[in-house]
Amino acid sequence: MFGHGGQNSRFRAAQRSCYKNSRPLPYSGETMPSKKRVSGKPASSRKSRKTSRGAKKAAVLSSKTVFKGPAFSVRSDRVREPGGIVARRDVVRHSGSAVILAVEDSGPEPRVLLERQYRYAADDYLWELPAGRVETGEKALAGAKRELLEETGYRAAKWTQALFFYPSPGFLDETMTVYLARGLTAGDAQPEEDESIECQLTPLSEALAMVRSGEICDGKTIASVLWLAESLRSGSSLE
Repeated sequence: MFGHGGQNSRFRAAQRSCYKNSRPLPYSGETMPSKKRVSGKPASSRKSRKTSRGAKKAAVLSSKTVFKGPAFSVRSDRVREPGGIVARRDVVRHSGSAVILAVEDSGPEPRVLLERQYRYAADDYLWELPAGRVETGEKALAGAKRELLEETGYRAAKWTQALFFYPSPGFLDETMTVYLARGLTAGDAQPEEDESIECQLTPLSEALAMVRSGEICDGKTIASVLWLAESLRSGSSLE
């Protein structure tokens, strides 16, 4: 999984100790479900869409753009939904985001690269994974590599797609693609003028404790940290 030989044995031992105290989920006290195998690379968005082909979709009766900004636009649509209901749907249109689950795994316990920055919408400082918007015409993986370098200065030698999801599909069409990044090399960050970001490598057991306590309250970060913990606990290959 991470490393080989003696290093891998030390890593496994540390993980058994770590997850013995970390398996209860923060919201229910129940244990994380056992699985025979958790794939390190989920089905792609294209495969996911294939399963819904042939299903009846909404018919757009009218549509207009009511806001257009540099990061997203808002469309107000009148639609006839599959059940026959005619309704107004206001949707935030977004090009999608790339999220980087950067893991430093040379020691006895993996460390996750976390950022802390002020988020105006939340009016608070949040701990998050590095992430950013995928530019028009850009592939998600290319966007992930760009964002990791710009926000943290790190580069990664190994990249694997981990998760793909809609963070808020009730009104937002943004998708998030999470990449597991390993083989990290530190460098100089190149943040945007309006970005002030603090970075730190956090032991996975500590990141899990931050999720349980609510100190990490960002959805993409919670999902990714729990995915990593469950994948390691179940002995999955992350290649």
